[in-house]
Amino acid sequence: MKTSKKPTQIKFSTENLTTEVLLKLYENMLKPRLIEEKMLVLLRQGKISKWFSGIGQEAIAVGVTMVLNNDEYILPMHRNLGVFTSRKIPLYRLFAQWQGKASGFTKGRDRSFHFGTQQYNIVGMISHLGPQLGVADGIALASKLREEKTVTAVFTGEGGTSEGDFHEALNVASVWQLPVLFCIENNGYGLSTPASEQYNCENLADRGLGYGIASHIIDGNNILEVYTKVKEIVERIRKKPHPVLIEFKTFRMRGHEEASGTKYVPQELMNTWAKKDPIENYHDFLKKEGIINDAIVSKIKTKILHEINEHLEVAFNEIDIKPNLTEELNDVFKSFDYKHITPNSSVKEIRLIDAISDGLRQSMDRYNELVIMGQDIAEYGGVFKITEGFVEKYGKVRVRNTPICESAIVETAMGLSIAGMKSIVEMQFADFVSSGFNPIVNYLAKSYYRWGQNADVVIRMPCGGGVGAGPFHSQTNEAWFTKTPGLKVVYPAFPYDAKGLLNTAINDPNPVLFFEHKGLYRSIRQDVPTNYYTLPFGKANLIKTGDVITIISYGAGVHWVLDTMKKYPELSADIIDLRTLQPLDTETIYNSVKKTGKVIILQEDSLFGGIASDILAQIMENCFEYLDAPVKRVASLETPIPFAKTLEDQYLPKLRFEKVLKELLTY
Repeated sequence: MKTSKKPTQIKFSTENLTTEVLLKLYENMLKPRLIEEKMLVLLRQGKISKWFSGIGQEAIAVGVTMVLNNDEYILPMHRNLGVFTSRKIPLYRLFAQWQGKASGFTKGRDRSFHFGTQQYNIVGMISHLGPQLGVADGIALASKLREEKTVTAVFTGEGGTSEGDFHEALNVASVWQLPVLFCIENNGYGLSTPASEQYNCENLADRGLGYGIASHIIDGNNILEVYTKVKEIVERIRKKPHPVLIEFKTFRMRGHEEASGTKYVPQELMNTWAKKDPIENYHDFLKKEGIINDAIVSKIKTKILHEINEHLEVAFNEIDIKPNLTEELNDVFKSFDYKHITPNSSVKEIRLIDAISDGLRQSMDRYNELVIMGQDIAEYGGVFKITEGFVEKYGKVRVRNTPICESAIVETAMGLSIAGMKSIVEMQFADFVSSGFNPIVNYLAKSYYRWGQNADVVIRMPCGGGVGAGPFHSQTNEAWFTKTPGLKVVYPAFPYDAKGLLNTAINDPNPVLFFEHKGLYRSIRQDVPTNYYTLPFGKANLIKTGDVITIISYGAGVHWVLDTMKKYPELSADIIDLRTLQPLDTETIYNSVKKTGKVIILQEDSLFGGIASDILAQIMENCFEYLDAPVKRVASLETPIPFAKTLEDQYLPKLRFEKVLKELLTY
């Protein structure tokens, strides 16, 4: 073992590393530093809009990346430029990304390091920080299921460890023994808030004990300690999958982003850490050991600076993006080549709940890597028994009980998609989706538009009232998602539709919220084909035709309409069951409205901000001249859903629907 003859601020040990590795570590740290120095100049010149500096933290990104194989995923943060450069991403693409140009990774739709690239097995962050930890779980789960013996590394800062996603992700990784390397870069400040106001334990690594996870503290400014210790840890994980938590002690020498400055940091602390600069200390060590000299350093710097300038010229010369409306709209969803599979003539009368279970089984048979995740869905079969018997047929590897952590499980599903696997997440009740709301609307919905990564995820949503379940188990909250571009929303009312649409949802490579009304599970029966079949999204079902009035609904509302119509057998009405809310079949709606001239829309959701409001607006904008009366909406009361039957009956719109219908007919 060789050590420095003269003491430096950091104690280095080469630990039998070759000269080639020692030099490569130096060059790979120097490269992001020189890029950053250039970017700070360009920032002042207004040629880039924002910069998050990683100066002083290069050893962590470079050391971890060099330990991992190129086929192993890394999920970095905005101070990990060394991850991208060590993976040898062409610099002009990074420069174009920071300038919002087309040869970047997001077509100008996002900035900074908010991007990923399958080509280099890097998955970038989102500003909410925490979700990427659960995404790493999903990528690692895919690796474990396929027995690939790979490691997934994910970064966070000390501030991000306060988020619930951090704790959920660590817990899931521990329970499932996933090969994840959780890397905390503890740089002392979350923007301006010091660590003393962020957490109250001595070391963040101590948290590993509470989750049954091995943890380590590493000097994040010592490139040789980072490289050698992480290498040992990674080799152990590859042999036997398990998660490890590493706290890298380091410091951020510049502001959270450049506009923030560092005035909130005591100067004495800045001076102390300046002496621990990872590159300067390593440079001095290598020089003392005779591994580098001024000529070698000059040659390395000249090569890097030439590369920077050459690639900057390419990026600067690239023309600005020209907006293309068609391309923008088409890139919200990954293209889906729907294949219609016709049902056979063999049918069986079953309930809605059975139809959903049948669809799940046949899709599990169709896709041998399809994974279902949810609370109590394995041996117990789920609270509604939809997955009863699934464990016996498909095993607990594919039918996975989860901890109570909706956010991390949605993120895990996203990670599985990144790794090329389909998944289904069962929300025990649709109400509980609020605990996983952020990754759905900010990760699943936006990833394809941002950097071309689809979210091949179906989220099943048992929903709705009428069963006396009260405010936390009865919501029909589809409107939370219909307004979010990038999500598809399906809401069947009949067993036949439920099975066919569920199969399509699983085939679709985009995120689908699949609403299942609990009140219909066992109350509605229908002849359903026994074989596997599909139904298209965006195609409503015209249940009944007429020319006096158009009645539009979905879910349980369709059955309330049909029950009411039994009292008026002579009424000539178009009854439209929307079936899917996103995409919405506006063609069927408009054709009907133009024929009847009167419209009533019934939804179970409360009135304000619901899907009925958007349908009304579209009718007014596109069919106004055909209307003979105001478009009417009928919905539940503007209150949370009550428990007592009399109160719930008053809350739900079924009885009010008949009253408004009669008023509209006589308008």
